[in-house]
Amino acid sequence: MWSGDELDLDAYLARIGYAGRPAPDLETLRGLHRAHVRSIVFESLDVLLGRPVGLDLKDIEDKLVRGGRGGYCYEQNSLLAAALERIGFHVSGRAARNRTRGALMPVTHALLVVTVDGVRWLCDAGFGHQGPLEPVPLDRPGTEVRQGEWTYRMRAEEEGILALCFLREGEWRDLYAFSPQHAYPVDWVLMNHYSSSHPRAAFTRQLIVQRAAESARTALIGDRLTVVPAGGRAPAVSRTVPVRELLPLLDREFGIRLSDRDGTELVRRYRAED
Repeated sequence: MWSGDELDLDAYLARIGYAGRPAPDLETLRGLHRAHVRSIVFESLDVLLGRPVGLDLKDIEDKLVRGGRGGYCYEQNSLLAAALERIGFHVSGRAARNRTRGALMPVTHALLVVTVDGVRWLCDAGFGHQGPLEPVPLDRPGTEVRQGEWTYRMRAEEEGILALCFLREGEWRDLYAFSPQHAYPVDWVLMNHYSSSHPRAAFTRQLIVQRAAESARTALIGDRLTVVPAGGRAPAVSRTVPVRELLPLLDREFGIRLSDRDGTELVRRYRAED
């Protein structure tokens, strides 16, 4: 289903810095998830640069594994799904509705559900700076899950819908919600087409680069750099990033180094956003 037999697993493990011997158990699942999120940033620069976002595993490997770049949810979770499938996990996809933007959004977010010893876990390496560092259990709604300084929980709603919630500044905030219906790679292709080409999609209108870390959560959206302090207990700190700082900041904060050609084009489009 996820082309796991085509994955260069050794190259993937080296990319995320995972040094253990992977097995289809919970310890491996947690370790892989955390290593992936720590090592591969969320970014949609190719969309802003007017390039198609390919979801064939080879395209994803060339970009995220061998190319040292990041990606957004379809790329990130397709890669994670291939690795987990190759190791022997049972992996299924879901499609979610983002709830962070204060309006009713279309179902465009891709995530994974992984079953280990009969227990289902939400796995998501592609929700950006507010996403989980490790898997979150699906079968115990309401249970608070601490991941270092950060806290998550699932909330059950009508019709089998589950919502992932994030504790920030003392309040629970919905991140996204999804139904029990399975989503397949072909569904993600359709969702990716909207997200990468529709004029109203967020990724076609502004630069978005984000990193989830144990110490802080960092997001560059448009020309605003926002840092959420550890645990989300204090208010976020935000500032405007002038165009002269853009490329050095991408390198310093997110580990993204573009070619001269791509850097020049990104700066041109960044100026056009002002």
